[in-house]
Amino acid sequence: MPLKNYSSIFIEIKKSKFLKIQAIVLFIITYIDWTLIPFVTKLEGTYLPVFMISLYMLIGALDGFIQPLFKNVKIYNIYLFAIFLDIIQIFSYLFFGYSVLVFTYIILTIFTIQGITFEIARIHTVDFMQDEEVELKDYLMIRSFMISVAIVMGSLTAMIYDYFSVNMNYLFIYLSIIGVFGIILQIVLYKKFKKKIYSDVVILQTDKRELF
Repeated sequence: MPLKNYSSIFIEIKKSKFLKIQAIVLFIITYIDWTLIPFVTKLEGTYLPVFMISLYMLIGALDGFIQPLFKNVKIYNIYLFAIFLDIIQIFSYLFFGYSVLVFTYIILTIFTIQGITFEIARIHTVDFMQDEEVELKDYLMIRSFMISVAIVMGSLTAMIYDYFSVNMNYLFIYLSIIGVFGIILQIVLYKKFKKKIYSDVVILQTDKRELF
């Protein structure tokens, strides 16, 4: 039965050293973003001109043009950049009480850069999944599954907060706590990927010395 495919997805996650943590990180970041997106969309329509909204959409659509520029970048550097982005996002919540307009611009900028960054990370992760005998099809299905679950849960969270008219500051505190956990996991990923790459370089250099 097709439902059995779900069990195979979780088996693949358990098999990989990187995929389990990466799947959780992807879920957390997507969940946070999609909890905020409905509120940010409302702010967009209220405070931003159509020109600026279109500009952010245009920049977000450029990921296909930008990816080749980062073809040779080390994946651990991508995660290091993502960590800094998440830290900035958490601090950006402080601007909501100061200026809603400034907050809207900051959070939209972060969302746009985040989307491009995770697409670049996805491309570079494929090589590591092959090393761990994870099929590309399974990796892409796992990624899509975690994103879908995160979007559903994030949307439901936003609906609940809006229905009960919860103060936005409480939402920011909640998302900040989850965000800190996500940052910790990304630091773990950063170290794992860096160790893996440096280990491969050492092995390659050793093999070259043995050959010559």
